[in-house]
Amino acid sequence: MPHARFRLSVLSVAVLLLAVGQAHAQGAAAPAAAASEPETQQVVISADASAGGLKAPYAGGQVARGGRVGLLGSQDIMSTPLTITNYTAKLIQDQQAASLADVLQNDPAVRVTRGFGNFQQAYMVRGLVVYSDDISYNGLYGLLPRQYLAAQLVERVEVLRGASAFLNGAAPGGSGLGGAVNVMPKRAGNAPQAEITVGVDAGQLSQAIDVGHRWGAHKELGLRANVVHSEGDTAVKGERDKLDAALLGADWHLGGLRVSADIGTQDNDVKGATPNIDVFGGVPVAPRADKPFAQKWTYSHERDAFGTLRAEYDILPSVTAWAAGGFRDGKEDNQLEVPTIAAADASQSLYAAANARKDSITTGEIGLRGSFSTGPVKHTVVGSFGAYRAVSKNAFAFSNFGGVPAGTLYDTTFIPVPDETFYTGGSDLSHPLTTLRVVTRSEALADTLAFANDRVLLTVGARRQQIESTSFDYGTGALGTPASRDARITPVAGLVFKLNKQVSFYGTYIEGLVAGDVAPLTYFDSTFTARPVTNGGQAFKPYQTRQGEIGVKVDTGSYGGSVSVFQSRKANYGLNGATFEQLDTQRNRGAELSVYGEALPGVRVLGGASFLDAKLTGKQVIGSPKSQFNLGFDFDVPSVPGLALNVRGVHTARQFADLANTEVVPAWTRLDIGARYAMDVGAHEVTLRAGLNNVTNRSYWASAGGYPGQGYLTVGAPRSLMVSGTFAY
Repeated sequence: MPHARFRLSVLSVAVLLLAVGQAHAQGAAAPAAAASEPETQQVVISADASAGGLKAPYAGGQVARGGRVGLLGSQDIMSTPLTITNYTAKLIQDQQAASLADVLQNDPAVRVTRGFGNFQQAYMVRGLVVYSDDISYNGLYGLLPRQYLAAQLVERVEVLRGASAFLNGAAPGGSGLGGAVNVMPKRAGNAPQAEITVGVDAGQLSQAIDVGHRWGAHKELGLRANVVHSEGDTAVKGERDKLDAALLGADWHLGGLRVSADIGTQDNDVKGATPNIDVFGGVPVAPRADKPFAQKWTYSHERDAFGTLRAEYDILPSVTAWAAGGFRDGKEDNQLEVPTIAAADASQSLYAAANARKDSITTGEIGLRGSFSTGPVKHTVVGSFGAYRAVSKNAFAFSNFGGVPAGTLYDTTFIPVPDETFYTGGSDLSHPLTTLRVVTRSEALADTLAFANDRVLLTVGARRQQIESTSFDYGTGALGTPASRDARITPVAGLVFKLNKQVSFYGTYIEGLVAGDVAPLTYFDSTFTARPVTNGGQAFKPYQTRQGEIGVKVDTGSYGGSVSVFQSRKANYGLNGATFEQLDTQRNRGAELSVYGEALPGVRVLGGASFLDAKLTGKQVIGSPKSQFNLGFDFDVPSVPGLALNVRGVHTARQFADLANTEVVPAWTRLDIGARYAMDVGAHEVTLRAGLNNVTNRSYWASAGGYPGQGYLTVGAPRSLMVSGTFAY
């Protein structure tokens, strides 16, 4: 049980750090000793080993003043020709967010959906999917657990809206054309930290330990440990989750050398979760979200171990070199159902699918950043090389796609697992064979030119990317589709004009890049008979998306925001009869508004609006609402020191579950409320929190699709009460 042993090791470190931190705090309480000690140097905390460290929180503490912008490094929001929002650990904790999806629900341009036929969290950004496989961790792809990430492990969630192939390289999972998400890990602060949080969400009990400490005359070495456990019934009857996660982060500073590292593990076990739903003949009224719907034999179990190492060295005051690497070993197995609902009478039929998967991923990058001047123009030049390798082993077994009757959408009949011998892949679910190998390599070069005392910033650059995707036969492991080694160059050009300290205008041209599609060997006709694809196995070349964007950003110091308009295009592939080929070009055009900060003393605001016109073959793209709105307020109660209340509204316009736009998914609005109370108990701070999501217990379809061309539906979350308490040493 390597994962269990590792969790116990990290837990031991956490308890040890907790004891050290408590002893340090008690020692610091003696005024005479404190007065006699020399003042120590304050280290700039840096998850990514950069000299500048994390950008400071903005007024109100819910978002940061900036964040990581791919190979360009950490930048202030007003100096970036892109739309980026950086959500903080304070927001995560105050909202009692359990997963990455809970954090991203704050973004007006993002909606949470599911992977195809499973419980994997996925995110629609500007009408295009971002798989959880393609979330980056401290700038590196593929290292985080594939289906779910515990939010308690996260310091920052950085959301870039739009294409990002130049900044981060092509997402190896084949998504990320509409946006990118980067997660930053926690680091020990200059002051010792020790927190224990206990919470209850419906029938789930959770515990979390967060401990950090620094050592050395100048606080050179820091350790931060996080351990999370939750288990119990969710707000959906019959659904039960168990999560164990642990992460140990370290950083070390010595002169011009900075080193940062993480090692973590997560074990997520879900039983009886509400499945995705296929519909035909129309979209039925959404069922009660808390009503048991899933078959009792469904489950999904995912285990991951991952780690990273990143270092920077200042060769000269104006020249810095860096290197980073990481790995992930993942294992998952599941037993799923895929129900189909007929809108006429809400009758339900389902087929079963058993899956097994193993992933082994290694990735890394090296780079050099330098600054110099040519006359009145300042230059910041950066170059990098990155490589990524993923080997996936898969096996599956499906029952007959014709389905087995299982009652109706509103009154499920619970049945035994159907026979899963109709369609199989892989010789053994216990020992899946290698089915896919993805290797990417890229070189990038950019120059940011600063004119007129840094009021005008011009960024130009290009990345040359090679993507090799090789498939293997499920049954024998023999080479199936040879790797395509075509390379593509993705440029960027971005301009920022700072009218003054409060207002900046920007414009950007940037591209996305994904591996070319591979034609399937077979398809199933209306009688569920396998038919050959005429060009089965053909690997298409990688293709680019092209995006233009202009906008304006405002920063008053207390509150800020942005307004932007954009347009992007991407190729769309699929079956034309029995031939797999490019069918059309998807065009996404939209406008976005974001607001954040402390609008009034003690009143924090976070939200915005997104307007999107996503068209394919003249129709609205599946799962792409024309408008989305988020607005949240968090405010102190002046008459009760320490008490704060919050409220958030989330609205999503209607969308479609099919390309013909005949399956209409109704609009929905959700209201969430909460409160927290901070007080001192002796020398310690205690914070009590309560939150009620979906106050009206609205039943709704939260999303449509999440995989290109598929319009499956996901049921929205029911009303759920969360309470927690944090005890800080």
